[in-house]
Amino acid sequence: MKLNPLSLAAAFCTFVASLAGATQADDATITIDSQTQGSTPFISQLTLTASDITTIKSIRFEITPKRPSVTRPLSGTYSSDYLTSRGDLDSATGQIFLPVYGLYSGFANPVTLTYYFQDGSSKQASTIITTAVFDDPCGYNRPASLQHRTADTSLSYDYIMMKGTCSGYSPAIIDTDGALRWMAVTAPNFLSFSNAFFDNAVLYVHGAQLFRLDLDGTFTQVADYSGAGVNNFHHNIDLGKTGIILEADTPEYVESVFMEVDTAGVLLKTWNMADIISAAMIAGGDDPSQFVRPSPTDWFHNNAVTYNRADDSLIVSSRESFLICIDYETSAIKWIYGDQTKHWYQFPSLAQYAINLAPGTLPPIGQHAGSITFDQNVMVFDNGFASFFQHPVGASRPYASPRKYRLDLANNLATEVWNDEMDQSIFSPICGSVYEDGPYSYLIDYADINGFNAPQQFARLDGLTPAGDTAFSYQYPTQACSTAFNSVPLHLESTSFPTVTARALNFSSRGAVGSGDSSLIGGFIITGDTPVTLILRALGPSLAGFEVSGPLANPTLALYDSLAHVIATNDDWQNDAGAAQISAEGLAPSDALESATLQTLSPGAYTFVITGVGGASGIGLVEAYNLSPLASSRLANLSTRTFIGAGENALISGFIIGQVDSNSVAIRALGPSLSTHGVSSPLSDPTLTVYEANGTAIATNDNWQDDPCVLDLQKNGLAPTNSLESATILKLPAGAYTVVVTGADGGSGVGLIEVYDLR
Repeated sequence: MKLNPLSLAAAFCTFVASLAGATQADDATITIDSQTQGSTPFISQLTLTASDITTIKSIRFEITPKRPSVTRPLSGTYSSDYLTSRGDLDSATGQIFLPVYGLYSGFANPVTLTYYFQDGSSKQASTIITTAVFDDPCGYNRPASLQHRTADTSLSYDYIMMKGTCSGYSPAIIDTDGALRWMAVTAPNFLSFSNAFFDNAVLYVHGAQLFRLDLDGTFTQVADYSGAGVNNFHHNIDLGKTGIILEADTPEYVESVFMEVDTAGVLLKTWNMADIISAAMIAGGDDPSQFVRPSPTDWFHNNAVTYNRADDSLIVSSRESFLICIDYETSAIKWIYGDQTKHWYQFPSLAQYAINLAPGTLPPIGQHAGSITFDQNVMVFDNGFASFFQHPVGASRPYASPRKYRLDLANNLATEVWNDEMDQSIFSPICGSVYEDGPYSYLIDYADINGFNAPQQFARLDGLTPAGDTAFSYQYPTQACSTAFNSVPLHLESTSFPTVTARALNFSSRGAVGSGDSSLIGGFIITGDTPVTLILRALGPSLAGFEVSGPLANPTLALYDSLAHVIATNDDWQNDAGAAQISAEGLAPSDALESATLQTLSPGAYTFVITGVGGASGIGLVEAYNLSPLASSRLANLSTRTFIGAGENALISGFIIGQVDSNSVAIRALGPSLSTHGVSSPLSDPTLTVYEANGTAIATNDNWQDDPCVLDLQKNGLAPTNSLESATILKLPAGAYTVVVTGADGGSGVGLIEVYDLR
């Protein structure tokens, strides 16, 4: 189903940022003086000189892809404050040192610079950066192309980080054309495939130390954990609740301890699976010494940990035995999923946590790279290789495959909902990964094809589109995972410095505007401890340009605090005290009759009401834009209530998530329960459907108790009070989304749509 609602992405196209008279862009002179190669040919530093550096707000570079290519251009945007903090902007001399990364080596790279100014104006300049040839010892720039990148643009990612130990240049970043675009340069002999892309930098470990390598080549040590009892870090670095999760060896245990640290390297929390499992076995009457073993025995072999925000849990991959889920705060075991012919299932104390398999479902064996998909399913790369240490070793298969499982915890049942077995033809017994980027866009890494004892071994990367088609397939020589131990999709088409973290940034809702219960009423919650600056808009006349036949002719908005006190009102946006900044932010409505206000608000609950001047009715759009994406406080929720009918009278809500990372959101559509809040004609049976920015439906729900996330909705206190109301939880990558609410039975009435940021 394709829609053409006024989504947030489309709304941005309506902005009118031009101001009367000369702009700062008109007055500014910026010259490109020189370029200097960085630590590799993939990085260059441009030296610029500006006539008035104080007027510059940010600078963006964009590298034109080689032809032919359907990849989105790699780009980065630096704020002037960020450049100043790094010593790359000198206000005394007007000089700017601008890092440009992601260049093609041995190529004349066309680069476009866009200068953004404080008054909202901008201007562009172009240059050519010619780079040296890079002598790649790993073969990342010479893949065997089993399938060249197709012209299908539905693949959600264009860049990939490949983790290996084939040289000191690891990790490598390629694009989906197979071109090498970046390689790490670290200290000598720092061979480690334990790294992650976080905070727009590569974080990786060596021994007991954590290091940061920025995309511009800056290399720093973050922390040393030898004083915390760490001998060595291994396997994955995964995203945690607030920071990253490192997997550690200690003097007492091998590969069964992991810890979460923040971006400064501060240790936040530690989990020891030996202690957690031993306690459960003792409580269940079993002898843990028959399963849990001290160093140097690799009894657990932890190779991945994924945080699930929906239920505040950690899903831990033990290659030797199973996937095990523990509560983040208490470490209590929630469930275990794996091959029940292995040693662990012989202990009643562990078997009691086992999830049963639905007919036709294969359990993961020797799995790697556990993750949560957009629809809250669990995905792993199933190596199909039995245990090394634990006996009985369990089943074995002569092939590897990515697998996705739906876990029905209410009925204790796991159902395999997707795999890509490739006719059971690829034997890859160790390492490897599979990750979902956008819904149903996958990256599969067969890290050790033919096996670690074979004379010829290969690594292979396959990209699958949402339709299940192969977008590309590249093969590389390897030696026991040395080339591509693990590979992850990256979004380098819109990086920002400083980093905007994963969070819901902006919300919008479109619906019918009338009087009384049919007014368009929005509510939002700001959580945290610092004020947040927002721009609120109410649009009507400009909707006619988006094929809306009955737009609200003259909207007006009023903002209230939690005590129902009026904070602000606006009819025509030019009359708002913040009109100049609204224009500078590119958020000036295109019609003078539309409303907007700039407000700096303390944490709390707020309501805004959209009506038509003179009691007029029509279709209106309400929007909230967060201008403080780096603040510790955040927009945690937006709700919109209005009369809902068919066609253009459906309630359409849009939201944008972050710029790089994914985030978990809960979405609810309420109707019957509104009668307890004085609504006389509530929508009797609401249903919701969630769409990507391209109009593809990715999730739907009619009755919330039928949703796979029913237990997580209850745990978060978000279960609707009426069984006919709708709700779901999704883990969504960065991007724009739209939710449409209608009556499931074609009915009409007053309904409420809510989007909750679970971060």
